[in-house]
Amino acid sequence: MVRILIADDHPIVRTGLKQILADDPGIHLAGEATNSSEVIDFLWKHDCDLVLLDIGMPGRSGLEIIGEIKQIKPNIGVLILSIYPEEQYAVRALRAGASGYLTKSSAPIELILAIHKVSKGGKYVSQNLAEILASEIDRHNSKQIHEKLSDREYQVMLMLASGKTVTEVADDLCLSVKTISTYRANILEKMSMKNNAQLTFYAVEKNLIK
Repeated sequence: MVRILIADDHPIVRTGLKQILADDPGIHLAGEATNSSEVIDFLWKHDCDLVLLDIGMPGRSGLEIIGEIKQIKPNIGVLILSIYPEEQYAVRALRAGASGYLTKSSAPIELILAIHKVSKGGKYVSQNLAEILASEIDRHNSKQIHEKLSDREYQVMLMLASGKTVTEVADDLCLSVKTISTYRANILEKMSMKNNAQLTFYAVEKNLIK
C-alpha cells in the first residue's frame, strides 16, 4: 500500500487527484496539505511513502522544500505535479531531490504509473523530460546564465519574463512587493541585464517560456 500526501493549494485539484487515486486499491490517501508549512508539519507527525507535490504553492514553493522533505524522511518519494512545463522546472526539481516530474496535463494512468514507480525507489521521467536531461548532459560544461539563480529567483524570473508585474508576482507568491523588487534586482545583476524585456528575450530564446 502506497501512502500518499497530496500537497496542492487548489481544492478542485486535490479533489480531482483524490478521485484518480481512489480507483487504485494499492494507494492510500494519508493526508492533504495546502502549503509548504503544512507539508513539513505533516511529515514530522505522520508516516507516508510519497508526497505528490505542487511547485506553485503560496509562500515557500514546493521546489524550495524538497530538500527539507528528504531531510525529515530520507527514503520518501517526491513526485512533482505541476502546471509548469518540464522545460521550466523539471531539471531543478530532480536536482533538488525529486524522483519524478509530471505536468497536470498528464493522463491519469500516467500519474498512477509514476506513483508506483517512485514508491518503489525508481525515477519517473517522460520521454520529453528524458530528452531535456540528455541535452543538459550535453551542455553541462557550458553553464547557462539562469543557472546562477536560486530556485526562488528562477521562479520570479520566469514570472517577470512572462509579462507579470512586480505587484502581480508578489500577489501570486504571497510575498511583499519589496521582497519581489529585491529578487528582481538580484536577478538582473546576476544575469547582467537591465530590464524585464531582456529577461523575456532570454527566456524565450532558451525555451523557458513560450
